[in-house]
Amino acid sequence: MERERITMKKIYLDYNATTPVLPEIFEAIKPYLTSKWGNPSSSHWAGEGLKEDIEKSRIKIAKSLNCQPEEIFFTSCGTESNNWVLKSVCGFNLKNKHIITTKVEHKAVLETLKYLEKNGLEVTYLKVDKNGLINLNELEDSIKKNTILISIIFANNETGVISPIKKIGEIAKKYKVLFHTDAVQAYGKIKIDLQKLKIDFLSISGHKVYAPKGIGALYIRKGIKLDPLLHGGGQEKGLRSGTENMIGIIALGKSAEIIINDFSSGYFEKLKKLKDKLENELKKIDNIIIAGENVSRVPNTINISFKNIEAQALRKALNYEGIAVSSGSACSTDKEAISHVLEAMGYDKITGLAAIRISLGKFTTEEDIQYTAEKIKYWVERLRSFLPNG
Repeated sequence: MERERITMKKIYLDYNATTPVLPEIFEAIKPYLTSKWGNPSSSHWAGEGLKEDIEKSRIKIAKSLNCQPEEIFFTSCGTESNNWVLKSVCGFNLKNKHIITTKVEHKAVLETLKYLEKNGLEVTYLKVDKNGLINLNELEDSIKKNTILISIIFANNETGVISPIKKIGEIAKKYKVLFHTDAVQAYGKIKIDLQKLKIDFLSISGHKVYAPKGIGALYIRKGIKLDPLLHGGGQEKGLRSGTENMIGIIALGKSAEIIINDFSSGYFEKLKKLKDKLENELKKIDNIIIAGENVSRVPNTINISFKNIEAQALRKALNYEGIAVSSGSACSTDKEAISHVLEAMGYDKITGLAAIRISLGKFTTEEDIQYTAEKIKYWVERLRSFLPNG
């Protein structure tokens, strides 16, 4: 049995959780582990050329977003980028300040806003419909004289549903309210053109786009000032102090370069075909719900509930088969709880706890899709067979 487990087929379908480092990215960062290991702030030979390398990465990332290099600031992750915007825009005095967000944001936004609420900030949490989308009229009606920021996720991490970012930005601009979007799950999956979108702040994360963990970036529209989240040596124009993460910065720059090539090569069309093929196979199973099925989603994500089974049981069965997916529910201590995203979309607890998230990526093949579809069909049927009355 142990030998069987070691040699079994392994299929990774949890790319929304994290991605492996691509070989070409690994090659790009190797010199910064060996010969280019110096501190970029050093004025001697060990730091020579490193500042220029940082700027080259900044240029690549800016190109991938169609913005100016001076509008890109490096952080440690998407969570830091989100925290930076929310806390800096609010400042120290939180009274008589109002922010609008949604009930389906990533925890990095929701938990930060809960913290700020305790200190006096007023927050409006917009509802979403069964497809995970806000009502734009409700957004506009929620804007007050003291509204300082709208923060709405670009593409949902659990469902892949894409928010109407262009229209949201136009509403924010109309009322002269700043607009932030968490684009961690959108960047590298759909084209983002910051010259066409009224976005003031945009967060991205490296480990979602095949770079190592520990690197992120924040886009800050030129002319807008943010207070530093970190103070110290004055790196990143004094807005984000701390010795630069050379490995992460070079990797994220290389990721941006690959993303640009992927859009021109038709990679995302191929990825969507694989996703659609798997989705169509899974639709042959009775009593399923696909989250956001009828609206725009990123090309790699399926969130699907199989009624009358528990997602945790299915996930464990698939893991036994060598298939890595995530369950759509979150666990708090020993008590299972429905995902806050699915709950906001109107799922009852039983349906929410039956959801798994499947997310495809660079190394997903047609054979992987076929194998996964077969195993899911097998295990859903088997798990359902354990129910009373068959």
